[in-house]
Amino acid sequence: MDRQPRAEVVGSLLRPEFLTSARKQLESGEIDPAHFKDVEDRAVDEAVAAQVAAGIDVVTDGEQRRYAFFGHLVDAMAGFDKFGGWAIPFRDEKGEELVFKRPVVVEKLRPMRNMAAEEFTYLRAKTKAPVKVTMISAQQAAAYYDPEKSKGAYPTRDAYLADIVELSRREVDELVRLGCTYVQIDAPQYAALLDPELREGYRKRGSDPEKLIDTCIEMDNAIISGHPGVTFAMHICRGNNQSKFYAAGDYEPIARIFERTRFNRFLLEYDDERSGGFEPLKHVPEDRFVVLGLVTSKKPALESEDELKRRIEEASRYIPLERLGLSPQCGFASTMEGNRLSALEQQKKLLLVGGVARSVWG
Repeated sequence: MDRQPRAEVVGSLLRPEFLTSARKQLESGEIDPAHFKDVEDRAVDEAVAAQVAAGIDVVTDGEQRRYAFFGHLVDAMAGFDKFGGWAIPFRDEKGEELVFKRPVVVEKLRPMRNMAAEEFTYLRAKTKAPVKVTMISAQQAAAYYDPEKSKGAYPTRDAYLADIVELSRREVDELVRLGCTYVQIDAPQYAALLDPELREGYRKRGSDPEKLIDTCIEMDNAIISGHPGVTFAMHICRGNNQSKFYAAGDYEPIARIFERTRFNRFLLEYDDERSGGFEPLKHVPEDRFVVLGLVTSKKPALESEDELKRRIEEASRYIPLERLGLSPQCGFASTMEGNRLSALEQQKKLLLVGGVARSVWG
């Protein structure tokens, strides 16, 4: 990339109604895959146009082809039971809960197609703007292993993760071969290692959170290393599903991720008090860049420009302004259902991100 992007999205955008309806028709056999591909293409075109119009510096395809942010992995591999994994509770400030069923690996993984190569080749042909592709971290994929349901495919979680690292590395190699210069790795599962309550849950199940952090850093580095000239970003949030979250706490307990991983950029969640303060940013090395997720993707209320500028200035006490950017705190639709706001409200937030970034950084 010729210059550091200052305004970007995390990945997903709300799915238009025509796309969600078409997906249901595909699943019921009312339309064929070729017809559905045309509908997906239209949704991607609209997602790209929305970002470009808002002044976003590096655009995604809005993850319009995925049923969830991890869909590129699950749908590209034979071996997953899509909804058979353990349920994770999401909640909001009002105490309302949502239980989300994760995938689970039940057979040895066999690639049926590339994970994200099609997304990238279509996207780059549709815009002159810089583009990026999103994938999930190995640690996120680790959540799709169940000691009982998965043992017939992989006797241990480590054996499964060895395949995940190899398959992810192979996908990154292919993206780079095709000309991709920006890959974002989504790692929300790290939030379980910063939340005090969730960390205690790991201990009770016999896992040391500190050792888990070190192991995850090794896996992430194995996936992205050895690609000079390619920007790799890590996104860490505290859960995002239909305007709900699953974790809380600041980044201090996992701050060595900033120092020991090989990522160039960190896209971090900072939209409310669950995220803690900016102090952990002091751990970010001098050659790394931080994108502040100050604009919430969970709620329709629009932040004020003055407040965003004040918080950017506050963050610059810990990391210089020239090494900062701005984004929403997470995707607008990590799952197909999307967060609880409208397409118009989403666009206003994208315009806010683009406008504030131009005002602050030019």
